[in-house]
Amino acid sequence: MTADGSLDIPAVDPGRLPGPNPSSVLRAVSSALGSPPAAVHGVSDDTLAQVERAGGRLARRALALMDERLPWFRSLPAEQRSWVTLVAQAGISGYVVWATASSDEYRITGEVFGTAPRELVRAVSLRRTVELVRVAIMVAEQELPALAADDAERIALRDSLLRYSREIAFAAAEVYAAAAETRGAWDARVEAAVVDGVVRGEDIGTLSSRAAALNWDPTADTVVVAGAAPTGDRADAVATVTDWAATTGRSAMSGVHGDRLVLVLAGAAPPAAGVDKLFGDGPVVLGRAGSGLRGAINSAADALAGLDVAAAWPGAPRMIDADDLLAERVLAGDARAAARLRASVYGPLAAAPHLLSTVDAYLATGGALEPTARNLFVHPNTVRYRLHRVADLTGRDPWDPRDLLVLQTAVILRRLTATP
Repeated sequence: MTADGSLDIPAVDPGRLPGPNPSSVLRAVSSALGSPPAAVHGVSDDTLAQVERAGGRLARRALALMDERLPWFRSLPAEQRSWVTLVAQAGISGYVVWATASSDEYRITGEVFGTAPRELVRAVSLRRTVELVRVAIMVAEQELPALAADDAERIALRDSLLRYSREIAFAAAEVYAAAAETRGAWDARVEAAVVDGVVRGEDIGTLSSRAAALNWDPTADTVVVAGAAPTGDRADAVATVTDWAATTGRSAMSGVHGDRLVLVLAGAAPPAAGVDKLFGDGPVVLGRAGSGLRGAINSAADALAGLDVAAAWPGAPRMIDADDLLAERVLAGDARAAARLRASVYGPLAAAPHLLSTVDAYLATGGALEPTARNLFVHPNTVRYRLHRVADLTGRDPWDPRDLLVLQTAVILRRLTATP
């Protein structure tokens, strides 16, 4: 936590996470391999010695095949290609150790494959590392059986290579899982920090840099949804949101704040049906859509303010727009809601004095059409026309009790503002 109570996320370069690289892949592979149940039967010590001596030649052959089959490998600088050669040679030597050791005598360690420099991390990704390993194993399967003294030994050597390849495949899968968990944990932490920053209204520059680490466009339209967090573990709630986002094809970030779940959704469109199932019991409030992360901050403020007062409308639907709770928010002292009412409701009325006077008279008579017309000395149809104009300009229907409450609240705010 920082001094202001926000989450403190250190600057981390995702490329330097303790994730996969050629050295770490082979190190993890060799650590996962352990050793065969016993020394390889049917292969003589002389043949294994030949295998070890052939390591350099096989590594060069593997390098040539990589150059032929992997276009990206050809673009690597000579220094990095030499590092790959060292890794391939170490892999062959590792096979010899693996083949001669027994479970009681030896367990392959990371030092066998610790020849790759750390700089190779940024040059070769995990997927490309697996491609390199595949080529190296293929070369070994093609070349090593020829070193056998006879057919029986050739079969034994080929069988041991098959088991070695199988173990590498399993270990590589384990590396994938470990890398995904490492990256996933880091992403989850950054995502929580972004959502926390949106809720707290933190600096846009800081939020943008964190969001960029998640491949989130900080300039895209966003909308925030807030409601009670579901019971159970927080991580489960966030994971459920991730699954929902993948199913609906909509980017989302989420976080649990106290007893509330906050969703930041990409795009200005309302969320897909069923989003309320992500939340616990009670109302779910949708903030106003806005542009970029600044819009997300405003949307979150609206959604959370609406959630604070949603209980004042017992008959409200499960999903509520924050703007449908403007009157309640104003009564609760929400300055943003008051400003919104002045701009979206009172502003258009003030620009048309005859409409404002009609709304005043309509409110004074309790929403009765005929008395309003008499007090204004106009025909009832004129009042009807004016009220329809009010609905067109403000989006609030004077014949709807909820909207009439909003109109009345806007008029009261105008009178309070005008009071010296």
